[in-house]
Amino acid sequence: MKLFAIAAFALATLASVADAYPITGNTVNCRSGPGTSYSVKKSYKKGANVKITCQTSGTSVNGNSIWDKTSDGCYVADYYVKTGSNGYVTKKCNGGGSKPPSGGKVPGPMKNDYPYSGRCGGVDPWRYFKCQCTSFVAWRINKRLGVKFHNYYKGPNWGNANTWDNAARKTGVPVNSKPVAGCVAQTNAGKYGHVAWVAKVSGSSVTVEEYNHGGTERYGTRTVPKNSFNYIHIKV
Repeated sequence: MKLFAIAAFALATLASVADAYPITGNTVNCRSGPGTSYSVKKSYKKGANVKITCQTSGTSVNGNSIWDKTSDGCYVADYYVKTGSNGYVTKKCNGGGSKPPSGGKVPGPMKNDYPYSGRCGGVDPWRYFKCQCTSFVAWRINKRLGVKFHNYYKGPNWGNANTWDNAARKTGVPVNSKPVAGCVAQTNAGKYGHVAWVAKVSGSSVTVEEYNHGGTERYGTRTVPKNSFNYIHIKV
């Protein structure tokens, strides 16, 4: 019995060591989700061993879009973890972390697929007026990100576009100056502000899709400097 117990303990120890991988970066952040826009939960020092419970896709870091969920319950970029592979080394996380909903890839095709195009007026299912910028972005968040977003998402009234940044901060949704495809571009400029869907980021420019820019109640796209907007990261 003693020999069996010792053997079982040795096997368990080996399994534990096999699941632990060293951190290669000097100070690597472990975040609440699989992406650089998520809040930092803790940090690991270089050489620290982390146990990976599952892996998923997220923000690409130096060409590697895999993120590792650690036994601490947060996500670290696989680029900074020495797993001995550029691919998956364990099971994929349930829910897929930043996995796109069934509607398609994030950020998805650049096209006017808004369901109320040409049928403006009245309130949409997300409690915004149809053909306004807020309605279009709320629809994209639901359709492309699979997030059940609406005017009272997580409690507060998100209201007009010029209060979306405040509502995001109140609910713990990251707001910063770093756009990624699939996040929300937001500005407080003008009477009501404006929100748009980030379709593409290229160098110092960002391409957005939007409705009602300039009061047209129509779909449009534009490429502008990154610093034209704040960026709200509801999922990506």
